[in-house]
Parts: sequence; C-alpha cells; structure tokens
Amino acid sequence: MNTKVLMTTSAVSLLTAGIILTFLPDEILKYADLENTRPLQLLLQIIGALYFGFGMLNWMSKSGLIGGIYNRPIAVANFTHFFIAGLALIKGIIATPDLPKTIWIVSCIYMIFAISFGIVLFRHPLTEKKL
Repeated sequence: MNTKVLMTTSAVSLLTAGIILTFLPDEILKYADLENTRPLQLLLQIIGALYFGFGMLNWMSKSGLIGGIYNRPIAVANFTHFFIAGLALIKGIIATPDLPKTIWIVSCIYMIFAISFGIVLFRHPLTEKKL
C-alpha cells in the first residue's frame, strides 16, 4: 500500500477538520442544531487543536517508511483514532438513522481510513526494488 498517499490524504482531512473546528465553532453548533454555549465552543476549539496536531504529525511523517515495525506508533495512533471514532459514528447512525447525510459521509471516510491504517499496521511495508 502506498503510505505516502494515505498519510497525505489523512493529514489534509485532519488539518481541514482542525481548522474548521478551531475557527468556526459557532457555525458548526448552529449547523448541528446544538445550543451555542461558550463551553461547547471551547470544546470544539480544543478538538480542532487535537485534529490539527494529529494532521501535522501525519503530514510530517508522510515521507517515512510506515508499516510493520516501522513508525509503528504513528500507525497505531492513526488506526486507533479512525477505528474507534468510526465505530462511534456507526453506533450513532444505527441508534439515530435520521442523522444528516454529513454524518453518514464522515463515518464512511472514517471507516475507509480505519481499514487502510489497519492494513498498514498489520502488514510489512513493501520495499522498493533497487536497480
């Protein structure tokens, strides 16, 4: 599996989510039809910082060899994040099937990343053939 593409797409996704959560918490709360309180705004901004930091980690690691024992902490962290969040999103969809389509799309993206990072985590990276 081409880990550079996986790391780049996950980095861009996480960085985008981080920026949106950090700078647009009011709009997100209005879109989600939640009460716009200062503690919820602060929580979304903290989550945005987390996503941004994780995205930076993936961006900085995209050139390295990832898989098997190589950069294992990065692979484990990504797999764990995407797998657990993906399961939580699926559980939410099953419990409340009338959630907005955005939640369905996000859960599909999360599970694609979870499966991809699971493959990276449990397979030895393919090394390039030297000429």
